[in-house]
Amino acid sequence: MCATSSTARPNRLGGLGVYAVAYLTFIYLPVLLLPLFSVNDALYVAFPIKGLTLEWYAEALTHENMLRALWNSIRVGGCVAVISTCLGLLAARALTRYRLAGARIVMGFVSIPLVIPLIILGISLLVVSSRIGLELSLFTIGLGHVVITVPVSVFVLMSRLEGFDRSIEEAALDLGETPWMMFWRVTFPMALPGIVASLLLTFTLSFDEFLLAFFLAGDQLTLPVYIWSQLRFPARLPGVLALGSMIIMGTFLLVVVAEWVGRSGSGREV
Repeated sequence: MCATSSTARPNRLGGLGVYAVAYLTFIYLPVLLLPLFSVNDALYVAFPIKGLTLEWYAEALTHENMLRALWNSIRVGGCVAVISTCLGLLAARALTRYRLAGARIVMGFVSIPLVIPLIILGISLLVVSSRIGLELSLFTIGLGHVVITVPVSVFVLMSRLEGFDRSIEEAALDLGETPWMMFWRVTFPMALPGIVASLLLTFTLSFDEFLLAFFLAGDQLTLPVYIWSQLRFPARLPGVLALGSMIIMGTFLLVVVAEWVGRSGSGREV
């Protein structure tokens, strides 16, 4: 019986390994091919590669409308990251520091934006903005992005704040610190890795988000919406591929830094 189980286990692991390789290939192969086609000296995407050139990168970095859309995404992402992290820090501290009777209900409401389809959320926000007379702009995009990034910030910061030793805060209060100064001198430094991770993750989510920006943009386009609008023109595809490659590299770097900061912070003893 032991021999049977020992021989079955490698077979199961082999099947799981094949599935894992196939899954990762399906997910990441198109992403890995994007930088390759972005240096292809041709207007079309096809094998074999005609030649190598950096012309499309130079074109992307000098295209006025594309740079304007990039700047719009950076502005929206930065504001959303700061607002979401501030709101998330307040909510995470309340949920971890105090024993609230309806904490699970509150967490359920916080999680709702993560399970609602973005197209439904985008249409709902568009209808509300129209009914209250709010002009579609980068401001409405930012409001929509705050709705979907606050839950992410809350969960990231709760994972950090739950490991706190409350006796440290109580000792600071006993030594004469006010609650406000105790927060800045004790709580904030210990929560800083989680705050940095929240800023990076929420910025990345806002920067890459398309559906809400598509419904709420008006005449001020963010980069994902601008890229979508340019895909209809074959002559502009190489520049879009080059910009997409730069975005992928930047997004990957931000996610890696956020993960590293979160892990380094959780690894410290509080």
